[in-house]
Amino acid sequence: MHFLPENIDNYVVSHSQQEPKILKELSRETWQKVLNPRMLSGAFQGRVLSMITKLIQPKNILEIGTYTGYSALCLAEGLSSEGKIFTIDKNEELETLQNKYFEKSGYRNQIEQYVGNALEIIPEIDEKFDLVFIDADKSNYINYFHLIIDKMNSGGIILSDNVLWSGKVVEKLDPKDKDTKVLLEYNKLLNEDDRIETVLLPIRDGLTITRVK
Repeated sequence: MHFLPENIDNYVVSHSQQEPKILKELSRETWQKVLNPRMLSGAFQGRVLSMITKLIQPKNILEIGTYTGYSALCLAEGLSSEGKIFTIDKNEELETLQNKYFEKSGYRNQIEQYVGNALEIIPEIDEKFDLVFIDADKSNYINYFHLIIDKMNSGGIILSDNVLWSGKVVEKLDPKDKDTKVLLEYNKLLNEDDRIETVLLPIRDGLTITRVK
């Protein structure tokens, strides 16, 4: 979903840093072989993630929703030399593709993969985080937030993807649409919780940047 006019969006993309070759290859293979390839972060948002992590230079990153590993590799670009990415996905069938590109990237030793339910895995990771990227099942965004908020270092950043949900957040709510309902509550929570400060950016399907005080 793009919220800018197509000509403006094309101009923005063409005047932003282009994705590295390895990410072009991963994107191509994802579209060729994996179901729901639209879940991929994509080149422009990937460069946004890369820029944010390079500005922060985090030591520990938590990613909720690995998919094929594209966003993990973008986030790894700004990781400190001794840093780690802890990335979680429920789909074990994607591990082989993830590993293929993690190995090619040079970040293999800095990425720890988990397969399973993030709600169960996150409490078992005994780390504090400088950066968290939430891009998984929307119905659990609030649950993820409550699990991670006390694991954040002061000044840490939480990035939340798909918070505009194809514009559904400003449309009449379908009572059966649980994802949109939760996202509306989540966006309200991020805007009102006094432990954090938040800016919602209309990038692609909506990306929220939240700073922990």
